[in-house]
Amino acid sequence: MIVVMGIFAADLTFLTPKLPAWSETVMGSGFRIGPGGKGSNQAIAIARLAAPVQLLAKIGRDEFGAMARRVYETEGVGTDFLYESADQPTGTAAIIIDDAQGENAIIVVPGAAAALTEAEIDRAGDAIGSAVVFLTQLETPMATVLQGLTEARRRGVTTILNPAPAFPLTDEVLRLVDILTPNETEAAMLSGLPVGNAAEAARAADVLIARGAGAVVITMGAAGALLRQNGQTITVPAVKAGPVIDTTGAGDSFNGAIAVALSEGRTLAEALGFACAVAGLKVTRAGAGAGMPHRAEVDALLG
Repeated sequence: MIVVMGIFAADLTFLTPKLPAWSETVMGSGFRIGPGGKGSNQAIAIARLAAPVQLLAKIGRDEFGAMARRVYETEGVGTDFLYESADQPTGTAAIIIDDAQGENAIIVVPGAAAALTEAEIDRAGDAIGSAVVFLTQLETPMATVLQGLTEARRRGVTTILNPAPAFPLTDEVLRLVDILTPNETEAAMLSGLPVGNAAEAARAADVLIARGAGAVVITMGAAGALLRQNGQTITVPAVKAGPVIDTTGAGDSFNGAIAVALSEGRTLAEALGFACAVAGLKVTRAGAGAGMPHRAEVDALLG
């Protein structure tokens, strides 16, 4: 089993030929509402990859919260630790997508997810302890992230931290992380070094490992992914599964796939190719959680 701690956010997605400047209005080419939030996306990715998963999160008592529960029932995501806030709204995200390139810009308002309490995390302690992997991100407050990682480490569970959105991390946090999974921008911010190619990515990873992280996987978009572990570097190329439609959730699909591969007994190095295939499929369809590939598609792509 895998436990994911994070947020659900209702994604309000706008397609546009260009980003508006301040005080500018542009005409968009499309709009949709769907499930999002990094933790939620990762949990859905894991469920669609045929692994059992519990989501530790908090939603509001509103229509977006009801949407979350409907989605999780359909997808098979465990909700034993999906709490509700009586006074905070469910998280939301505004996603602006370049309808020509598929690239995105995102604004997240966590809402109720930021109100997850210490006691609520404690109540999930036994579930975390029975998991093979504990996966979290930085969309919840840092105190929440620290408590979740501490609980998982105390119980001997492999921890994955996806440090997104980019935010400074203390050595205290990094020492609790078995696998850190930044993208190039996040790795550069966390290490203080440029990350524009594999050699630079490896140097940035070494800085983060020296500060306490067990291993670092840096995702590099079309260039694939790089693993730095035990003084060795492994690079895996990106998998092209079709035209790029929407990159939203690609990193979440990658992280979910890493967790699934580890839960199935694969090494981290072996997990990279699987994760790149999952991400390669994800970007060929629209939507964050809604666009996650199913296990049969990934197996067919990998042959």
